[in-house]
Amino acid sequence: YADADETELMKMAIRMPDTMKIERDEIDENDWVQIQTVIEEALQNILNFRKDEGMSLEKEFQLRIGNIRQYMTEALALDPERVQAIKDRLQTAISELKVNVDENRFEQELIYYLEKLDITEEKVRLTNHLDYFLETINGTEANGRKLGFITQEMGRE
Repeated sequence: YADADETELMKMAIRMPDTMKIERDEIDENDWVQIQTVIEEALQNILNFRKDEGMSLEKEFQLRIGNIRQYMTEALALDPERVQAIKDRLQTAISELKVNVDENRFEQELIYYLEKLDITEEKVRLTNHLDYFLETINGTEANGRKLGFITQEMGRE
């Protein structure tokens, strides 16, 4: 039919049975009530599933936040040993150098380096992030993006 005239094809289509018949099937009230009931039940099931999933995630997040706090406590308990070990290594390295150095400049550099070993600021920020995370998940608003941001900040610390 590639070479057929479009007008002739249209005439043929119109002559087919029920081509011009316009009929709408209306849903009766009883059918609509049944459909509406099924839709409402499906929506309620979705909401219940989301609520259950959210509660499971909340428990998991709280567990993970608790783990991070515990690991931070353990790390802080080890911190004095870590700092002392670094100081001992520096003392050994300095004594092995046996070269003349500007003592004043060397002391300034050493103080700068030792200050970098202090993790108090990171501990405070991490604690604040952990508290804010828990406060946010206990809120009533949807805060997925905010929680993602807080998690990134926790990772940085």
